[in-house]
Amino acid sequence: MRTDPVTLKVLENHAQAVAESMAYTLFRTAHSTFVKETEDFTTGLCTPSGMTFASPRDLGATWFIGLDYKGAIDLIDSYEEGDICVTNDPYSGFVCSHTPDMHIWKPIFWKGEIIAFAVGHIHNTDMGGAVPASLSRANTEIHQEGIRFAPTKLVSRGVLNHQLVETMMLNVRMPDQNRGDLNAQIAAVNTGEAKMHEMIRKFGVETVKNGIEDLLDVAESRARAVIAGLPDGDFNFVDYLDEDGPGGVPVRLELTLKIRGDGVVMDFTGSDPQLKSALNMPTGGNPRHILLMVGYNYCLYTLDPSIPLNGGISRAATCIVPEGTVLNPQHPAAVGMRSLTCGRLQGVIMGAFHAAAPDRLPVGAAGGGGIVNVKTFDARTGKLSMASIDPVTGGAGGSAKGDGTDGSGANSAFLKNTPVEINEVEVPIKFLKYGLVPDSGGAGLARGGLATELEVQVFTPDTVITARNRDRTIFAAWGGSGGMSGAPSLFTHITPDGRRIDLGNTDVVPMGPGDIFNLTSGGGAGFGDPFDRPAGLVVRDVLRGQVTPGAALADYGVVVDIDGVLDDAATRALRAAHTAPAHTTYSYNASRHAFEKIWTDANYAALTQALTLMPVHWRHYVKRSVFDKIAAMPAANRRGDGSDVWAAVAAVKARVPGLALSMTTQEAAE
Repeated sequence: MRTDPVTLKVLENHAQAVAESMAYTLFRTAHSTFVKETEDFTTGLCTPSGMTFASPRDLGATWFIGLDYKGAIDLIDSYEEGDICVTNDPYSGFVCSHTPDMHIWKPIFWKGEIIAFAVGHIHNTDMGGAVPASLSRANTEIHQEGIRFAPTKLVSRGVLNHQLVETMMLNVRMPDQNRGDLNAQIAAVNTGEAKMHEMIRKFGVETVKNGIEDLLDVAESRARAVIAGLPDGDFNFVDYLDEDGPGGVPVRLELTLKIRGDGVVMDFTGSDPQLKSALNMPTGGNPRHILLMVGYNYCLYTLDPSIPLNGGISRAATCIVPEGTVLNPQHPAAVGMRSLTCGRLQGVIMGAFHAAAPDRLPVGAAGGGGIVNVKTFDARTGKLSMASIDPVTGGAGGSAKGDGTDGSGANSAFLKNTPVEINEVEVPIKFLKYGLVPDSGGAGLARGGLATELEVQVFTPDTVITARNRDRTIFAAWGGSGGMSGAPSLFTHITPDGRRIDLGNTDVVPMGPGDIFNLTSGGGAGFGDPFDRPAGLVVRDVLRGQVTPGAALADYGVVVDIDGVLDDAATRALRAAHTAPAHTTYSYNASRHAFEKIWTDANYAALTQALTLMPVHWRHYVKRSVFDKIAAMPAANRRGDGSDVWAAVAAVKARVPGLALSMTTQEAAE
């Protein structure tokens, strides 16, 4: 290491302070609610080669710790002082993950040499496209998800490219919001440049250059130390998204975590093929792409909260992501809902690490609520009004260390709620409910965090509600060590005459005057046998309204009335008669058990093998066809050993000559 430890720590603090200053500038000058309230943005500093070495801890999104800008930086021919570059294209350099994410970067020069880049992104409320807010799982190709910009210069030697900006504004629904947020981004990277110049003047350019590389090396060393403290082995975990599209079938995400010494391999083989919906996650096959690494970063930070947060952490891991899968799609696959897939993937990674450290990591977080956008009209002025009003995230999973946090979102907790008063000023709507849901957290020795409920009424025709990241209506958050799964999520349309319509995982809903929507997230899962939870804690939960007396009796074996009066004798008798559940690492809800009774590991292995032999553009069609054929089989005829799948694949090939021809051509090429 070129820098002594004391100086390096001082440099780390200074670099983080630069990133925090950038974040504060952006936060204070942004126009859209989604940036200035929800805080879906990032700022940071990266090396001349593109690796992030400093990020804020207190403001913005935590997903992109360690984001590698190299792919985008290298697509610009040359840099001059005063340049600022921009992209929102998920397939150009694989920095952006969907079109609303506008990334910008500015080279920071010192005496003609690039020392670092000031970088960051915001999530624009809208980038045009097929639906308000641009994102819906129903989109089938990237071209439906709004205007895109390959990496290009937004500012050249200090001069703004007005034509580029006006082209953007022509294609979005709320140009004033986009323009204001873009100006805030420019101000943020300019702040980063000024603060880095101060840092260089204080410490000297060589000290800063060496310190940047040493910060990455230290993070790698600390990450390897954390991994070395885990047992070697292969740890497999699977979870699902409810549907691969409207009215579709589940999406399987599979990970085999291979821990060897001080390094890990995360093999995602077995995850589903890329989809004809917007759930694909664009990684370009990068073995350390940030979308693949978020859950890994969270696990390491949970195991060691003092670990430096920069791209060096990722050097201890390598990902295997087969091409043509939902985690490595080919252009022009739609990718707008990648945040749902990435969020579930974080849970998959946490699940695999949980098997390696069950006493140190939590069980499944809630999920399923969504990020709510409203496009409506102000009845007084007739003007269009559009905003992101709230993330509905739900609680964290329980752990050996205690209960999951209620309504916090766990791995989505960086998304801040917007005060009701601000939302009702920004958009002409009325909030009827916004709070926590009793009994929604999975029961356990450590209870899962409660779900969040949002109920809103609209008043004008042609209102459109988009609820991005809707899920967990079928596959609820997973529990562990005898703890119960969390409650599933709900999305309900309530008409003016009181009819209640179950919307399932629908994420774009037209509404009219007097209509109400209720969006309730899933609940976090529980950890440990619920009958081992101290009765006093259950009584406390009842008094707080977190658990009802009925659930206290059924799930915890605690007899307590609504006033919190405990029947100690009855409780002791119930608990004495209790048979402890089998001590398994994971526990799932009934819907998942029913699904996996048909779709066994052997059946999925056969499907994965069969699809791998097919051209990418056939895989989703064949998957859907095989699911239909398996569903049509009499239950008594299902073997579950993979033979059912191979028979179904053969039937599809026989019915569709073009598939057999395509496979023959591909197999010959191989």
